[in-house]
Amino acid sequence: MDIQSVLVLFGTFALLMMLGVPIAFSIGLSAFATFLLFMSFDQSVYIVAQQVASGLDSFTLLAIPFFILAGNIMNRGGIAMRLIEFAKVIGGRLPGALAHCNVIANMMFGSISGSAVASAAAVGGVMAPLQKKEGYDPAYSAAVNIASCPTGLLIPPSSTFIVYSLITNGTSVAALFVAGYIPGLLMGLSLMVVAGIIAKRRGYPVAERPSGVEVVRKAADAMLPLGLIVIVMGGIVWGVFTATEASAVAVVYTLFLAVVWYREITWRELPSIILDSAVTTSIVLLMIGCSIAMSKAMAFADIPYSISDALLKLSENPIVLLLIINIALLVVGTFMDMTPALLIFTPIFLPVVEDLGMDPVHFGVVMTFNLCIGICTPPVGSALFVGCSVGGVKIGQVIKPMIGFYAVLVSLLLVITYFPALSLFLPRVLLGY
Repeated sequence: MDIQSVLVLFGTFALLMMLGVPIAFSIGLSAFATFLLFMSFDQSVYIVAQQVASGLDSFTLLAIPFFILAGNIMNRGGIAMRLIEFAKVIGGRLPGALAHCNVIANMMFGSISGSAVASAAAVGGVMAPLQKKEGYDPAYSAAVNIASCPTGLLIPPSSTFIVYSLITNGTSVAALFVAGYIPGLLMGLSLMVVAGIIAKRRGYPVAERPSGVEVVRKAADAMLPLGLIVIVMGGIVWGVFTATEASAVAVVYTLFLAVVWYREITWRELPSIILDSAVTTSIVLLMIGCSIAMSKAMAFADIPYSISDALLKLSENPIVLLLIINIALLVVGTFMDMTPALLIFTPIFLPVVEDLGMDPVHFGVVMTFNLCIGICTPPVGSALFVGCSVGGVKIGQVIKPMIGFYAVLVSLLLVITYFPALSLFLPRVLLGY
């Protein structure tokens, strides 16, 4: 490995980020600067452009714009409120009922929308006023919402797993989707335990027992939105359609619910929803394309394998190496959003874990869980900013109540890391993986 290449690649990237250059351009320009060390200006321009274009030439990536569109339709289609009402039925009799409702609603809505930020905004925007009215501390309410909104990134369908599959040259998307269920559910349940302990100590109220008719009505209202998970995952597991085809099915299904069944969206509103989805998609895909160019630059300079060799020389103990990788990713997650972190660091750490005999599907779940923690932490956690905004609190106020949630999430991360069966059991049973 050429030390000069490492300094140019990561030094340029860090400098551009500090100057406020958008992250996609920072990634692309740092890759370009690295190629300049080995070839002419014209050749460097050509290879970066080629990598961006060829990297996006993937059938699997078509799933991303469709899932983004489906999520935006659901955000505006009255889905969040129906799921929140159903969550009240499930968690209403527990101490701090509304906090549990927040976690459960984030698990359901996040898995459908596929976006932690959208979940934090939609669910938190509804729950924050309700919790304030019941006497909940706004900082505690915001902390519950922030910590639980990333659960949907593990519970499929998840665009994060699609990106990981692309980076790792064809790791099964279906296996990744199914592997995320148990860790995602454990994440939500562990957060409910912490929220319940705090609520019990503070004496937060328990909701009134709903009538049988109310339970049936609210469950029925939530069944159609939750049916999307059944259709998408059932179709993938049983081989009816691929993950990409499932994303198109998701758009058709959400359109039917929002426009025809619930009538929360009019046909006139669809162009603006599609435009918003196109803008979001273009940002994500540009970041992916530039990150692929950076991965090529790292491979050209032999950076991933050199780091792999260095780590393996540092220790041959898998427990120690996985701990080091997790610590590194936790630090990275505090400074970088999930998608670019996934795109940049997967090619670096994947050779290491493969040498240790770790399954790529298991590592995909570990990496996603790790970076889910990152988007909840300062200084650049997107979920942290959105959660504080909708909760009406400052970041400094929410850090103290977040400590307990951070502790349980990091502990669960280690459990998932060292017990691969939690991730691989369902893919092996359902898919014969």
